[in-house]
Amino acid sequence: MIGQFTEDMVRIFGAELGCALGFLHDIGIIHRDVKMENILLTDNGHLRLADFGLSRRLERGGRAFTICGTIQYMAPEVLSGGPYNHAADWWSLGILLFSLVHGKFPVPPEPDHSSMLRKVRNFPYEMPLSFSPSFALLITELLCKTPFRRLRTLDRFKRQTFFHGTTFDLTLLQRQPVEVILELRERPDRAAKARRGLTLSLQPLKGFDYDSLLSPPATPDTQLDAQPQMAAPLPGPALRLKPVQEKGPRREVFV
Repeated sequence: MIGQFTEDMVRIFGAELGCALGFLHDIGIIHRDVKMENILLTDNGHLRLADFGLSRRLERGGRAFTICGTIQYMAPEVLSGGPYNHAADWWSLGILLFSLVHGKFPVPPEPDHSSMLRKVRNFPYEMPLSFSPSFALLITELLCKTPFRRLRTLDRFKRQTFFHGTTFDLTLLQRQPVEVILELRERPDRAAKARRGLTLSLQPLKGFDYDSLLSPPATPDTQLDAQPQMAAPLPGPALRLKPVQEKGPRREVFV
């Protein structure tokens, strides 16, 4: 076990990321690289979805075929070369939320997309006993291997039992500081690290090994050419959760 966030904290993160995906999909954009490294944090601990280097225009009903993304977050239909659509982003969100609460990925990453596809197809995604029933149900809905049965809309996401009592009004969400981020903000070495282009130390999250969790050795990312980073859809200053330190070779695959 590497370390975990609480479900209460992830509930806020999930609501904000769900709103971000719903916004993007409504305007005809698929992100295709939802992962921890592409999440920014404001001083109050709220999220910005960033790095649109792999995103593309995709209207409702459209299909994509390019194998791209970060291998341990890629939906099975992406790993197989398509066709796929916006439902692939919701799969990636499921992997992200699972990993934040459990402390490790549901399936260890493989060195190539073909091997990863075989593992994803054969893995039952049994829920850890530490998950609450409502969170386990949410993950089950997001990690459905059949895209047209998967939870793939913001409206359905909001209706999940896990989010009962949670507001999806972004203005109200912004008024609820995430305490662990406030603790990081008060660290005396914050200014010096910011000047060096580094993010804050995550010591308050004891035992949470981001390098091991986010960038396992020999895990290639399948990426397109990098594009300028953007953050959407929420305004305001942001900090990276961690410096982007990719490990292992990177390659491009076009289908």
